[in-house]
Parts: sequence; C-alpha cells; structure tokens
Amino acid sequence: MENEPLLMLPGPVPMPERVRQAMMRQAINHRSAAFGEVYADCMRVLKTVSGTANDLFVISGSGTAAMEAAVANFGRGRRIVSLVNGKFGDRLRRIGDRYGSVTPIEPGWGMPFDLSAVESALEAGAEVVTMVHNETSAGIRNPAREVGKLAQEHGALFIMDGITSIGGDVVEADRWGVDVAIAGSQKCLAAPAGLSAISVSGKAWDMLAEDRPFYLDLEAYRKSAAKSPPETPYTPAVPLFFALREALLIVEEEGVLPRAARHEQMAQAVRSAARAWGLDLFPVIDDIHAYSNTVTAITLPEGISDAGFRGGVRDLGVVIAGGQDHLKGRIFRIGTMGAVGAPEILATLAAVERVLRRHGIPVAGDGVQAAAEVME
Repeated sequence: MENEPLLMLPGPVPMPERVRQAMMRQAINHRSAAFGEVYADCMRVLKTVSGTANDLFVISGSGTAAMEAAVANFGRGRRIVSLVNGKFGDRLRRIGDRYGSVTPIEPGWGMPFDLSAVESALEAGAEVVTMVHNETSAGIRNPAREVGKLAQEHGALFIMDGITSIGGDVVEADRWGVDVAIAGSQKCLAAPAGLSAISVSGKAWDMLAEDRPFYLDLEAYRKSAAKSPPETPYTPAVPLFFALREALLIVEEEGVLPRAARHEQMAQAVRSAARAWGLDLFPVIDDIHAYSNTVTAITLPEGISDAGFRGGVRDLGVVIAGGQDHLKGRIFRIGTMGAVGAPEILATLAAVERVLRRHGIPVAGDGVQAAAEVME
C-alpha cells in the first residue's frame, strides 16, 4: 500500500491484497454455478462469524439497506422500542418511524441504557426491539445478551445492528436471542463497501409483514437462496461478492476467536495510549456496557481544533475519524478494524502523539510505549 494513506477509521478499512485482487477478475454469469459457489461460501462463513444457524442473505447495498430491510420486513405496523445512544441507533429509530410506531430510549450518545426502561416498554406492548451492538459514533459496546434476554421473555423480536462488531468481536446471535442480525462488508470483515448481510430467525419469519418493499423483500431472498446453486433475487454486485468471499476466507483462516482477540488487543492498546497521554475516553461504561473493541472514541483536548489535529495526523499519512453531528470538534475516533495489527496501531499512535506535542498539548506520558507494552 505504498503511497496510500493508512485508513484507521471505523470503516472503510485497509483491505488485504488478496481481497483487492479478487475484484479484478472477469465478470461471470450471476445465475451460474460459479457464482453460486461464491455466494454459498459467503453465507457459510457469515453464519459462523455471526454466531447463527439461521437463514442468512447478502444484499447488494450498504449496511443501511440491511437495516431498512430488517425493519421494513418485520417491523411494519408494529410497536418498536428503539435503543439510541449514538448516530446509528438513531438511524434505526428513524427507519422505524417510517414503518412502525417507535418508542425511543435515549440516554445520550455514549451513555448506558437503563434496562428497566427497556423492560417497561416491552411490558407496555412493544413487539420489536432495535439496538446497535457496537455504536461507533460513541465508541461504546451495548449489552446485546441482556437486551436479547428481555426481548425473549416478552415474546418480542430483537433486531441487532452488528455492522461494526461482526467479524471483529465475539457475536453469538443465537445464544443472545437475536432474531435479525445485520453485518456490513467494509468494517471488521475488511472487504469493500457496498454489501451487507442479514440473518433471520424462525420467530422473525413468523412475523413477516405482508406489505414488504420490492428490492428488500427478504422472502424473495429466501426463495432465491434456497435454489441449487443459490442465487440472489436481483442482479448482485458480482465483483464485490468476489472480494467479500476472499475476505471471509481470510477470516476463516485466522479463526473467529483469535480475530476477536486481536481486535480487543488493538483497542486496549489505543485506550492505554490515551490514558498515558492524559486524555479522556468519551463513552460512559458500566457492568453491562463496555468500550468498543473496534473503535476508540477519545475526547479532543482543549487548545487544538479538530481540523488542525486530524489534518496534522493526515499529513503524516494516517486518516482517523472525528465526531459526528453534535460531537463534531469534541471527540476523535481511531478505528481498530479488519486487516490491521501492531505496525498500523503504533504508526497511528506515533502520528497522533507527534501532532499533540507539536500543538503544545500537554502530554502526560508516552502513549506509544504504553500501547507497545499491550501489543507485546
């Protein structure tokens, strides 16, 4: 990746050369056995990394397409409780407003949910719960297991956005009671943007809406996937499927648990660096909420602008993320997703530390050294 910027974002992320090369092959007939093999591999490995034996389909569309498919197919006309502590939880809420009646639970971005409020909404008749497992806008990992248990106890459907956790953290959709789990290609899987995946439980199929969208009709995806060889109902983004299959084979070779452990170690290294510098981590955690293992959100110190800070880091060849919406200029975020490891983490932290010192920001300690000790 000579002369290319190092993307240390919460997606898109650097792609392995194998993945990039996979997109360069000639097109094939998407109704052929050759494409069916590609699609079958994608579904097989995605089920493993999602921790599910349920039906699973790949959609030619970004993660938001799968979010809308989930709500449009299973939440239309229903009472939905939406858990919102970041931008993407809010996106699920906004989608829910298009199709059902939403009760939001909004503690604030990066703040923990009160599970008693979730339980109260379910007792009041909510039929569907939506939640983002790993909220990258705030760097917080939300309690999927606990929310799934509440949903099961009240007979409600649990829709979980796992776009930035599947492939980078431990996800056990079936054990957690997740009925619909969503994944994205350009995050922890280290594939190109443009594809998403959605798994569907038997309970979810029983709640399938009659009035469904056309392109995102999951019944059409189920019928096509059941063919031999499996197909998609409409023309897929074939080169992206080639790349996704290669990325998933890399995930399989590494192993789901070792891959999750690598992501956790990288995030711990970034958090250790932030603490060594004397900077504050943004989210508030408790015994069921945790810091994200795929992105770290850090409060931007006083005395430096977002443009000056991230621009300086970018000048050193590294791209990191700022805050979104009302958090612009208040936080910065370092992604630890996909095909990166110690060299990329340490290079990123060295660039961040250099820019902080250059702008006269008081730095308490050596963040790079602190991170290196974690990476060892």
